[in-house]
Amino acid sequence: MRKLTWLPTLLTILLLALGLVSAAEPPKDAPKQKVLGIGGLFFKSENPKELAKWYETNLGITITPTSYGQEPWKQDAGPTVFAPFKKDTKYFGKAEQMWMVDFRVADLEAMVAQLRAAGITVEDPQSYPNGEFARLHDPEGNPIELWEPKKPK
Repeated sequence: MRKLTWLPTLLTILLLALGLVSAAEPPKDAPKQKVLGIGGLFFKSENPKELAKWYETNLGITITPTSYGQEPWKQDAGPTVFAPFKKDTKYFGKAEQMWMVDFRVADLEAMVAQLRAAGITVEDPQSYPNGEFARLHDPEGNPIELWEPKKPK
């Protein structure tokens, strides 16, 4: 029995040598991981197929692929604002509205004209230091904000 007292010590040394046991904290020089962008926006709909078609027709957002061989909609690189709001905000419209999507556009004036020509109500654009914004709602009443970022000087 006495001969086995060294076995736990030997196993610990072996595990340390193999790198299987480590400190609780990651190494200080390891880069912190972060997300790269939004990989999808998922929400409930009364009629998902019809609503997806509306987004494709009016905003150019490709319908979700039905096979892995098809390409999904790809957005252009650019700024993305991620901002939780207070629960009682009126910024989204309806009190029960839990989210709002903001799409970047290259030419807000042209996009607003295109949407209005399709019979879609769009509020008049507003100018802010970070760009031009206009609001509309999809057929199910979900708020959409269009944003043309201010061009750098």
